[in-house]
Amino acid sequence: MLKLAKRYHVDMLQAITWNYSVAIALTWVIFRPHWVSLQSAPFANYAALGILLPSLFVILARSVRHTGIVRTDISQRLSLFIPIVAAYWIFGDQPGMLKITGIIIGFVAIFCSIPWGKSGGGSKSGFGAWLYLLIIFVGMGIIDILFKNVAAYKVIPYTTSLFIVFVLAFVVSFILLAIKIARGYTKFSFPHILIGWSLGIANFGNILFYIKAHQTLAKQPSTVFSAMNMGVIVLGTLIGLFVFKEKLSTLNKVGVFLALVSIIVITYSSY
Repeated sequence: MLKLAKRYHVDMLQAITWNYSVAIALTWVIFRPHWVSLQSAPFANYAALGILLPSLFVILARSVRHTGIVRTDISQRLSLFIPIVAAYWIFGDQPGMLKITGIIIGFVAIFCSIPWGKSGGGSKSGFGAWLYLLIIFVGMGIIDILFKNVAAYKVIPYTTSLFIVFVLAFVVSFILLAIKIARGYTKFSFPHILIGWSLGIANFGNILFYIKAHQTLAKQPSTVFSAMNMGVIVLGTLIGLFVFKEKLSTLNKVGVFLALVSIIVITYSSY
């Protein structure tokens, strides 16, 4: 959907804004958040996520447009290295040799995936192309850490925290959209609401079934984690190559393979 946005002249900020509105509604209807006292809630984490989620969504859209689906997927999935490193430096987790090996393979995969020349399926090259990928890599890693902190805070139910985060993300993106409209950079368009709702259904569906998979396979978290990350990279690569005719160099293809190897090694080293 992000890839098709440019072709059909979709204002991604409008689509992203309304995406969060339907995510809020679906969270309310399906999860029925349990309201408790929010006096001790981790509002700093909520605020950070409320700002980062729509901001990274915009960067994702630009990255897909300029560097292609394949490289964007790889950068997003390999961002798991950030929380792994944070667990070591901040929380005192001691990684074994297998996990360290997986991390090293992952960084090699990132190196191989960078569009050093002209970016396949996009218009940017060199600095602009890999800068998008770097921002996604770091930003998604930070978001993952923040979500883990929120989930670990048992005083507030996770679904309630998720609802609050979606509300804040909607408010932030709506303010940005209002500023953009006020300055004359774009105009309000009702079709963008429908596009945003479609995007929101897909976005929320990803979260819903990911949670259900962990509930169903509670004793096999590595299976869920591996399936999600490998599935996204493989499917994204196939769609990028065969549907959108993105071009990858031999080095980029090696990067895709190493990314899968890295995720397998890191995942199974944790269990």
